[in-house]
Amino acid sequence: MRQVGVTIAGLLFATAVHTAERAVDDGEALVNAFVTDVVTFSGEFEQSLIDPDGRLLETTTGTLEIQRPGRFRWVYAGPYEQWLIADGTNIWSYDIDLEQVTVKPQAEALANTPALLLGGSGEAMDQFEYGGSFVEGGLTWVRLLPVDTDSGFRGVELAFHERQLSRMVFFDNLEQTTVVVLKNVTVNEPIDAARFEFVVPDDVDVVGKPVAATLFAD
Repeated sequence: MRQVGVTIAGLLFATAVHTAERAVDDGEALVNAFVTDVVTFSGEFEQSLIDPDGRLLETTTGTLEIQRPGRFRWVYAGPYEQWLIADGTNIWSYDIDLEQVTVKPQAEALANTPALLLGGSGEAMDQFEYGGSFVEGGLTWVRLLPVDTDSGFRGVELAFHERQLSRMVFFDNLEQTTVVVLKNVTVNEPIDAARFEFVVPDDVDVVGKPVAATLFAD
């Protein structure tokens, strides 16, 4: 699987440098509102991978759709086309160029990862500690730290503009940083349920075995 797919899957995500302009006290409320009040979320994204020395390694673009609880569709349009679909039971990663599909049980793949903040239920925040908030460049930034220190990532920063999520920064244990900028976002508008279903195409290799149990109830 290519690096970019591994990064976001939680399967996901050294350090962005921020100078706080002033402290704010509603950062935790912003994150809680995003996790509990946002049922659907869709938009476009630009994702950048940065090495420990601050060098840009890769930039990708695509679209994101979320249907809570437990479903999301993350599609990379370039430079390589790849789909990442969580159907509530399994996560499917389809690399179109390689003609390969990787499937994992969703509970296993998302456990203790930043992806829980995107497609998880309202209990997703139980996996994180609130690390404070600050304002920079007109955005309210919120720091979250993993409860599980063996989770594979060091922290997450979420940026909100007018109380809407607009950026995400993920810090992994390899001291790489993934920055995701969201554009043309729509919140709580209906999304066709078929967008979160995955049918394995003919003539592709399948790695892994899907589970049948439903992990997230509607």
